[in-house]
Amino acid sequence: MTRQESAQAPHRGQDEPDPNRWKALGVCLVAGFMTLLDVSIVNVALPSIRSGLETPESDLQWVLSGYALAFGLFLIPAGRLGDARGRRSVFIVGLVLFTLASASCGAAQSSTWLVISRLAQGVAGGLVSPQISALIQQMFRGRERGRAFGLFGTVVGISTAVGPLLGGLLIQAAGPEEGWRWVFYVNLPIGIVCLLLARRLLPDTPGAGPVRLRRLDPVGVLLLGAAVLALLLPFVQSQQWPGNGKYLLVPVSAVLLAVFVRWERRCARSGNEPLIDLELFRVRSYWLGSLLILLYFAGFTSIFFVSTLYLQSGLHYTALQAGLTITPFALGSGIAAGIGGRLVDRFGRPLVVVGLAMVAIGLAGTAFAVHQVPGRGAGWAMLAPLLLAGLGSGLVIAPNQTLTLSEVPVPRAGSAGGTLQTGQRVGSAVGIAAVGAVFFGQVAQDGWATAYDHGLLVSIAFVGAALAVAVADVVAGRRAASRDRAAARDEAAPRR
Repeated sequence: MTRQESAQAPHRGQDEPDPNRWKALGVCLVAGFMTLLDVSIVNVALPSIRSGLETPESDLQWVLSGYALAFGLFLIPAGRLGDARGRRSVFIVGLVLFTLASASCGAAQSSTWLVISRLAQGVAGGLVSPQISALIQQMFRGRERGRAFGLFGTVVGISTAVGPLLGGLLIQAAGPEEGWRWVFYVNLPIGIVCLLLARRLLPDTPGAGPVRLRRLDPVGVLLLGAAVLALLLPFVQSQQWPGNGKYLLVPVSAVLLAVFVRWERRCARSGNEPLIDLELFRVRSYWLGSLLILLYFAGFTSIFFVSTLYLQSGLHYTALQAGLTITPFALGSGIAAGIGGRLVDRFGRPLVVVGLAMVAIGLAGTAFAVHQVPGRGAGWAMLAPLLLAGLGSGLVIAPNQTLTLSEVPVPRAGSAGGTLQTGQRVGSAVGIAAVGAVFFGQVAQDGWATAYDHGLLVSIAFVGAALAVAVADVVAGRRAASRDRAAARDEAAPRR
């Protein structure tokens, strides 16, 4: 299909499907796989980056937190930009930027260079990701749309599962000194192929045209980004900035967040589109589900960060061995995700409660295993508890998204989904900063095993907080159902 034919695709009959939709979906899935893979694949490269570039602990955290934060902040504006200017165009721009940023990451000669390149990668990932779900909605109808989203969900699970293992294989093949560069260079051939196919296969967006900058809420993006950055800085820089004065940035973050909320309300009153629709948080299931997933992502994404550092720097595992040790968590999550998707309508929020409890028990078991089997055998002892935690994780993420969005009005579904993803990425950045601060603070004093224990305790605390939110939602839901039943009985009772 030529670009001219693709441009004419929206002029077909409304019910006539795009004949190239499945090929176009393949392009979207490969691009989505690449951007999501860079969340997990980089973890096993951190020790190699640390030795290769003499990277301080704070920069190692920014390599992960910076990517997650930039990715999250640009999700919602990028979705609006794609709807207005054309999803194919924004997808291609994001893909070009992601490929170039990957090349820059691989060529980095200093940790600062690498951090800046990772920020650019995060922005690019934020540009690409929302176009994928929007293009699926545009190209597919009915049951085909469900199949397409199901395939996308599978790709999300696979990218998480294979990331540590693929990163370990690349570093094993290229050597520990320079192998980390190939973790980024692997994106180049994939990105180039995707670009060529995207220009040919992806459809244009009906009604695309100019967009006002105000619609993207740049002030909201800056305020939210500044608030999260002020919160992260004292934790990420805890080893580099002596004294307690740095923690004054925490109340500064709270003030910036309050200003952000006021700005968003002002935007809504003036008829402009805010970055985050605050009216969504009047829906109990939505605001509790959003808070739950923010806390959960703060807990579970930081596990990979401290685990790879402990295994490689503390136990002297190779990158491949570390990747294999962490893989059970990702595999368990992928297996349970499909089961959770089928059971969520039957069990509701209690299913998420069970999943969170499994994650907390699995992480506690991991910490226990490290003490019971010290030395290089700890990796074997970690496999079973990490598998349990992974199985629990699969019962959390997808079911929570279904439940959180279940009561959101359809016209606000797109904004609600984007806000939920933004919360996930911000949670990841906060969790890595908090767990990293504790982990690196303990390494010098008490060694790698104790530092790993303390890091896991912080992760468990985040998961425990998410569990408390889930239990509160279950209790509130049962009380509401009890009130509804009582009201129904009162209405049905005969009048005297």
